[in-house]
Amino acid sequence: MNWFEALILGIVQGLTEYLPVSSSGHLAIGSYLFGIEGEENLAFTVLVHVATVMSTFVVLWKEIDWILKGLFKFEMNAETKYFINIVVSMIPIGIVGVFFKDKVEEIFGSGLLIVGCMLFVTAALLAFSYFAKPRQRENISMKDAFIIGLAQACAVMPGLSRSGSTIATGLLLGNKKEKLAQFSFLMVIPPILGEALLDVLKAVKGEEAFGDISVLPLVVGFVAAFVSGCLACRLMINLVKKGKLIYFAVYCAIVGAITVACSLM
Repeated sequence: MNWFEALILGIVQGLTEYLPVSSSGHLAIGSYLFGIEGEENLAFTVLVHVATVMSTFVVLWKEIDWILKGLFKFEMNAETKYFINIVVSMIPIGIVGVFFKDKVEEIFGSGLLIVGCMLFVTAALLAFSYFAKPRQRENISMKDAFIIGLAQACAVMPGLSRSGSTIATGLLLGNKKEKLAQFSFLMVIPPILGEALLDVLKAVKGEEAFGDISVLPLVVGFVAAFVSGCLACRLMINLVKKGKLIYFAVYCAIVGAITVACSLM
């Protein structure tokens, strides 16, 4: 991977992490077009995901600060309940990461056909959540947080959008769209940082988790993903509030069809 490829893929990651079009799917497509495979691709994917987590800290720092201040009051207040919901939402993805990590990595290297099929699933979820009109509740419950966490765990499949799956699931459960984007973006911070930490520990132990990729592409990709992630995070919060997810359903369906067609040629 050279610096220009890293720049393009970093921008793609930053934009698509928050937009409901599947960052993993678009990274898989981009990596296929550039001929990037194996551990080099995995290392880069982990790093740009960390970059987008950093952009979440920047955009949602006011909310993160609110949670932390309330949490350290050591009482069952609104902030503590919100934090507990985030922890509950992490349980499914934690189970997948601990017990099925190797299988997931095999799936990520299984070609474009599965990416295209999962983009169709993303399109269907977004469309269904757009047309369904359940009665909205004021706050996200612990039960809903766990179900949204299940959606996040399923979204480890390349092509199945994490933000699209979690937001669509939350909407179908009857949660207010104004709060779902924020919760969706905050709940991904611990799993991605945990994944990055595990890969760093592997590298320290000499298991070569980062392959042979050089430093420059990693730095360029990280910066590109961080900057584009900040822009996309702000944009997505506004789009969810306005309920304009149907356009992304159309986009995912079109890209899914093209991807499936290319994989079968």
